[in-house]
Amino acid sequence: MSDALDLAAGLKPQDPVYRARRARPEFVEGAEICRASVLAPEHGLGLDGDLRHALALRMARLNEDEALVAQYSEALAHLDPLDPLVALGNGATGLEAPHAAIARHVDMVTLTPWQAGPEHIRALEAAGLSSPQIIALSELIAFVNFQTRVAAGLRLLRS
Repeated sequence: MSDALDLAAGLKPQDPVYRARRARPEFVEGAEICRASVLAPEHGLGLDGDLRHALALRMARLNEDEALVAQYSEALAHLDPLDPLVALGNGATGLEAPHAAIARHVDMVTLTPWQAGPEHIRALEAAGLSSPQIIALSELIAFVNFQTRVAAGLRLLRS
């Protein structure tokens, strides 16, 4: 059965790379469990699914990963988000708080992670995010950026 990474990489069951991934089922299953836990956790901590998907879409756009842009666009559309979240996912700036602070943080960590420092966490706190929300946001950022890199690597192996 195909998972989100297979779909992002364009892998089909007949592809050698698809079959090679299944040699380590714990990695396939682990990535899918991680994906579910950051996009649709049991306890959202005030970071609702539509916000999480909008941020995932934003990161896919920043990473210029068209397959993931398509996946996250479709998933977000199914959640029927409000216009500000659609704008957030599409890379808008000039957003209202706390989305503006979250977007700045997501963009910085995605594009220039080496610049991240304690002051960026303080900016999220100043925008009203709690420590558990900042941790959940960090997990989401880490996963989506991991996903884009693994999908890119799988595409290279496939080609």
